[in-house]
Amino acid sequence: MTTDNVRSLQRGLSILQVLNRHSGLKAGQVARITGIPRPTTYRLLETLESLGFVARGPSDDAWRPTLQAKSLSAGFREEFWVAQIAVPRMLHLGEQVLWPLDLVAFHNFRMVVRESTHAVSPYSIDHGMVGRGLPILETSGGRAFLAFSPESERRHVLAGLAKRPQDDHPLLHDPAGLEHLLASCRERGVGYRTEGFNAHTKSISAPVTVNGRVLSCLSLIWIGSAMRLEEALEQHAPMLIGAANDIAAEIALADRQSATG
Repeated sequence: MTTDNVRSLQRGLSILQVLNRHSGLKAGQVARITGIPRPTTYRLLETLESLGFVARGPSDDAWRPTLQAKSLSAGFREEFWVAQIAVPRMLHLGEQVLWPLDLVAFHNFRMVVRESTHAVSPYSIDHGMVGRGLPILETSGGRAFLAFSPESERRHVLAGLAKRPQDDHPLLHDPAGLEHLLASCRERGVGYRTEGFNAHTKSISAPVTVNGRVLSCLSLIWIGSAMRLEEALEQHAPMLIGAANDIAAEIALADRQSATG
């Protein structure tokens, strides 16, 4: 790509950003705000219009972004908060607790590992976790998701699991036992697992709750023989919950700034 092409791309993106922050601007206003010469601004606006990203109002001659421009953000929000908000918090917490951390999120009736510190944890015995789908009822992240989700969402997920033979679990046939487990998770502030999914490890998981919904869960995993659950709850749960709450607060702030941007 030539220097001229790079410059044109930079200017085109600047124009899109300006139009996204204002409710309709005439070409002269765009040129004044961006500092781009007016003839160049007209040319770039027409190019963006031909690509379907902006449109000029027939009555006020003002330019605005179109729905096509929204496609540029498809998939961006999740990757943004995972990479720029969650990962730094995970690395910082990992330096303190040393045990590996997983960030898991509900997807298609599994808890999918979005990010992990297994690769940098001195105590990790698992690798290649990112992208793996884990069972909901057998993992601390899945239990945290169910325990702290709104009741309507919890019922929907459990009904879906009941229809999937591959996800059959004794707790699906024991509503009282499941509710007792989830109530215990809520009381402790984290989901927890001491057996089942991985016989060699135990884990606790704190929900990342934004606008009343569990966006993801932050899990701490340790070698089962190294620490009892009560020890982990006492030593690590407060920091894990604090990190999850910090992630949620930063996501909420980013959402507000984006809405008012």
